[in-house]
Amino acid sequence: MIDVADQQAYAELHAWQRRMQQPPTVLDRLTRGMQTRLNALLPEKLHQALTAAIKQMVRGVLFGSRHLTRRPLLAAPLAEREAVVRTRIRRYRHVAVVEGAATGAAGFFVGLADFPLLLGIKLKLLFDIAALYGHDVHDYTERLYLLHVFQLAFSSQHTRNEVYQRVADWEAYRQTLPPDAADFDWRTFQQEYRDYIDLAKLAQLLPLVGAAVGAVANYRLLEQLGETAMNCYRMRYFSADAESRDVAPTGE
Repeated sequence: MIDVADQQAYAELHAWQRRMQQPPTVLDRLTRGMQTRLNALLPEKLHQALTAAIKQMVRGVLFGSRHLTRRPLLAAPLAEREAVVRTRIRRYRHVAVVEGAATGAAGFFVGLADFPLLLGIKLKLLFDIAALYGHDVHDYTERLYLLHVFQLAFSSQHTRNEVYQRVADWEAYRQTLPPDAADFDWRTFQQEYRDYIDLAKLAQLLPLVGAAVGAVANYRLLEQLGETAMNCYRMRYFSADAESRDVAPTGE
């Protein structure tokens, strides 16, 4: 039997899954079309430079933070894990709010530094959440899973539909992963991420309102990432739990 806390988590997971699988709305399609046209106006060399920069930033965090991440929490009920996860999300959210307000208040050029700083905060949060759900990020495929969680949180609905299918069937999909992170689709990753946060973050570079915009935008972005990560790991938790019950030996 699933206890009350697990039932609540299961219900929240199903509501989230429905949202992830919704078809793009008319507004989603219009926004995606406009962003695609704007991206087409940017020189190819700029796209390549942005892709390379984000790739190096993300890989630096992915392959550096694993040495600073706690050991996986192997034996704990889901409710206990998620209580700690929620506390961790609040802590990182507070750090992101302070960072966004500080860089937003400091003006245009310092505001530009918010991008790599916030990226590092988000990825470090994902490392902690993975460990709290019992997954070892020293495993290369678990670090690629984090990238998929990140992409699911910060993509258009069109891309979100595609990424969700991979995450929902992760155990099968991980068998098809490239042997090295260099083969990951970094171009789509950085373009979707930029498109998702551009409107939320551009106003942070404006004088006077930058601090408030930076704080609010970072709060919402961390909240979005935390919710996405929790539900992705819930899918794996309930899937593994169902499999364990299926293979468990029955008594005589």
